[in-house]
Amino acid sequence: MRDLVRPFEAGSRSMRVVVVAVLAAVMGTGALGQNESGPTPRSGWSAQWISHPTAPLREPITLHFKKTLEIGTVPAHYLVEVSADNRFVLYLNGERVGDGPARGDITHWRYETFDLGPMLKPGKNVLAATVWNFATYAPVAQITDRTAFLVQGDTKAEEAANTDASWMVEEEPGQVLLARKPNGLWVYYAAGPGENLKAAEYDWDWMKAEDSAGSKWVPAGPALREDGSPHAGIAASREVTADVPWALVPDTLPHMAYTGEDAGRVVRVTGTLPYGEKFPAEAVTVPAHTTVHLMLQRSELTTAYPKLWFSGGKGSEITLTYAEALYDKDKHKGNRNEVGTRQALGYIDQVHPDGGQHRFFEPLWWRTWRYVDVAVETQDEPLTLDRMEAYFTAYPFETKATLDTGDDDLQKIWKIGWHTARLDAHETYMDTPYYEQLQYAGDTRIQAMITYAMTGDDRLPRQAIRALNDSRVPAGITSSRYPESLTQMIPPFSLLWIGMLHDNYMYRPDTDFVKSILPGTRTVLDWFAGYQHPDGLLGKTPWWNFIDWIEVDKEFPSYDKKNGETCLVTMQYISALQDAIDMETALGSKEHVAIDRARLDAALKGERDLCWDGSRKLMADSPSKEIFSQHTNMLGVLYDVIPKSEQAGVMRRIVGHELGDASVKADPDLIAASYYFRYYLARALDHAGMADEYLKTLGSWHEFLKEGFTTWPEQPGYTRSDSHAWSAHPTFDLLTLVAGIAPSSPGFKTVKIAPHLGELKHLEASFPAPQGMIHVKYADGHATVDLPARLSGTFVWRNRETKLHGGTNSLSLK
Repeated sequence: MRDLVRPFEAGSRSMRVVVVAVLAAVMGTGALGQNESGPTPRSGWSAQWISHPTAPLREPITLHFKKTLEIGTVPAHYLVEVSADNRFVLYLNGERVGDGPARGDITHWRYETFDLGPMLKPGKNVLAATVWNFATYAPVAQITDRTAFLVQGDTKAEEAANTDASWMVEEEPGQVLLARKPNGLWVYYAAGPGENLKAAEYDWDWMKAEDSAGSKWVPAGPALREDGSPHAGIAASREVTADVPWALVPDTLPHMAYTGEDAGRVVRVTGTLPYGEKFPAEAVTVPAHTTVHLMLQRSELTTAYPKLWFSGGKGSEITLTYAEALYDKDKHKGNRNEVGTRQALGYIDQVHPDGGQHRFFEPLWWRTWRYVDVAVETQDEPLTLDRMEAYFTAYPFETKATLDTGDDDLQKIWKIGWHTARLDAHETYMDTPYYEQLQYAGDTRIQAMITYAMTGDDRLPRQAIRALNDSRVPAGITSSRYPESLTQMIPPFSLLWIGMLHDNYMYRPDTDFVKSILPGTRTVLDWFAGYQHPDGLLGKTPWWNFIDWIEVDKEFPSYDKKNGETCLVTMQYISALQDAIDMETALGSKEHVAIDRARLDAALKGERDLCWDGSRKLMADSPSKEIFSQHTNMLGVLYDVIPKSEQAGVMRRIVGHELGDASVKADPDLIAASYYFRYYLARALDHAGMADEYLKTLGSWHEFLKEGFTTWPEQPGYTRSDSHAWSAHPTFDLLTLVAGIAPSSPGFKTVKIAPHLGELKHLEASFPAPQGMIHVKYADGHATVDLPARLSGTFVWRNRETKLHGGTNSLSLK
């Protein structure tokens, strides 16, 4: 939108805001913020990347910056663009403005835009920021060059805010990282470290305009010390030649939420502490020479900034241990609601009070918890825990979809799935908010689909598609996850990324966006074509050929010993080719369609000739036909490798026991899909004409309810993560398979309503399409379908099709 409003600069900022507001009113918020290519990068910068002039810039460090702005008449708007490496929290006159920047890579370094106007006052205003770099301890998702900070006034009227030598900086030794301690539990962990607040060393007055006596404030210096020119470190946008590492691009996402919520309630006090159960709503005082633990429990998992207020207690130590669930003596989780003698294990923060009054600790990065153990050990002074607050943070989705099934458990499954998806969506999608916080293609494809169905907001999915496109290596394929500082390659995830782009092509109307990414899909398919054998099947590719998170004592995916070929990964290659052909036909080139068609025909022939086992009437995982899985067969159905006439039979052979078919027994030799891959199982059931039996496959999710889960876990058994959005797909399935709402042409230009109610007697749902809300209601043998005026489609019930028009449609279900 910057180009549309750029003429109204300097003295006309109010006009600029009016223009944006009018466009939003005319176009709708979806059209304004969700279906455009994003704001145009700033064309010119005059601000300088600054840092501490002498402190190490590539070691862990926390810095404070500040500058006093003299304001005469307070303007209605005062726009600034802000960025940092690694991160910043911005304040004005002691009040939090926001944080950032949203994660990217060096060639796509984000900046955030804030309007300070509503917070300014006549006279002196202190603009301040905490900037930190966790360096080698940073999350794997965090890329970095060195510690640096940037503020750019949007127009000449705001250039007084520009970062340069007029800013002051100090090193903050009182809030530093706390390297992760095993704490009796080791699992793979890729998120950031805990923090240590040393209150006696912390500069509690750092946001004041005047410096305290003996302060360590110094004028800021250029972040690029190696550049001796007078204009070292002047910022630059991407695709502009400049001697700075950070190629700046505007953040296309809204600012993340920061809203108050409860931190939890005390459910157990260990040690002697009268009235300890009243915390955190009321203050409690821990006597001198006392050790006590307060176990706080929330009703559901959260991602939030905890804020602990405390007074006195010089020499004390407070340890905050955050946990998704509590562990028994064998370090196993049980029912997630159970407390008993269980303990919290996981990452920690520590606080060391200095005896001052009404101090507080808030970490620089948010935490994930349902339980937090507040452990206090006092010395010679009593410590008062004044209160503990929490500020929820995640992507600020506006939930638009609704669902009423009349079944309490299904309602809980649907809502918990959405809560899981929300906690795994921040400035990127995340596989888990606790352990990794990484945007993996396999997880993200499912998360994007949930986002489309629940909100109609495509900004976060587009960010993910772009990020993975940006991750492509010279060979052609994408990283498995991005952004990341530690490269990981899972070649099949590149194929799923192509599917993710095709999903966007079907659900959202912006073909220009799809066309901009399409060239990247070609390099992926070219790379895989290099491993396609003359018989059409794929050979073994380098790196990690992950398919599903399952524990089996067999090779998975398996490869033929003779030729090293795989039927399973070839199935995913077939899917990517089918999706690419669809997009290339509409938006690309005939030349690439012909290339992909030849590859697809060869792969289909290889699958049918070499992978079908006539005796078992199943697809094998490799031509040796020694290993069989649900995965290969459900994909064979979904992508029509298996003939239509055979598809229902194959599905009954692999999941008939779940569907209540007494003639089918569970096959112990058949590798079963985990919660993640059952997303594709649901699609295969629908493709085989068996979606009416989908609700019978939700047994695991019904069990989760009994076990006290408030988010869905990563895997069966002793799961590491209790919040994995790849297991949240029933939220999407209930809207698209059960309520039956899905696009029937690219861009959601038309809709297909095909409910599969199973034994449900009643269902009512709303679904956000690009044209507006779709509403369906099924009850008493009758269906009512309300469509936006510009949307038409078909209604399918028991193989009978009826045309739908914009407005209200009444249909019989008899």
